[in-house]
Amino acid sequence: MTTFLALATLLVVVTAVLLAVPLLRRPRPAETATDRDAANLAIFRDQLAELERERDEGSLGTAAFAQAKSELQRRLLEEVKPAERTERESAPSRKAAIAVVLLLPLLGLAGYAQLGTPEALDPENTKPQHRVTAGDIESMVDKLAQRLRENPDDTKGWIMLARSYKMLGRYAESAEAYGKIFPAIENEPSLLADYAEMLAISSNAFRGRPTELLERALKLAPEDPQVRLLAGAAAGERGDFAAAVAHWEKALAGVAPGSEEAEALAGAIAQARQAMAGKAGKAGGGR
Repeated sequence: MTTFLALATLLVVVTAVLLAVPLLRRPRPAETATDRDAANLAIFRDQLAELERERDEGSLGTAAFAQAKSELQRRLLEEVKPAERTERESAPSRKAAIAVVLLLPLLGLAGYAQLGTPEALDPENTKPQHRVTAGDIESMVDKLAQRLRENPDDTKGWIMLARSYKMLGRYAESAEAYGKIFPAIENEPSLLADYAEMLAISSNAFRGRPTELLERALKLAPEDPQVRLLAGAAAGERGDFAAAVAHWEKALAGVAPGSEEAEALAGAIAQARQAMAGKAGKAGGGR
């Protein structure tokens, strides 16, 4: 252990010096998406292991364990998404370089004293890191679906399952999951809009039930951009371009100017107006 600490200290000092030199010449690169994903997965594994330990010791009941595990899975599903790279720029700083050289070794040693796990150095305790794949996520979603079949009153679980199916492109199953808990979401405009969207995508049409859901969502949240966006799509499908333009103009007022959503809405409004003009021209020519 003494040898390990000496080598670790030397390595930290060398690393601090290597970091300080480029700090004087150019900005440091931002943390990569891969680093963040690895950290998230490590946290997930640690928390899951802790839950399993508490369950095995009897301090955590089966139902509480299942609920806590489901929450961990939900957080993993939300966080395992393609991350956008960001860049940070900072002017070269001699003071920052000196701080790195002096503080990094001290912080490293202090951190190891508080959080280190010496037993992890034992080769018998070293396990290969598992990378989460699409198949792993599918498996977690299927396990959640199985748990909900055994506990159908878990409203939050059904919402999480519906959103997970949507993320995986399983739209009909997402709509089915929302349908299981409709009485619990009938006054939630965002969930009603999501339910309507899943039904429309899976049936390739807004007529019928999706339109009914959107009309209810509009009464509950008339200024919601997502509700207005979908209501405009439903109106355009049935040929009511004036209503489509009205819905989309209200949706446009609720999104950031210059964003991709704003540009897409502006384009849709322009096309709907052209369709209106063409429709009016045909009607005038027929007189």
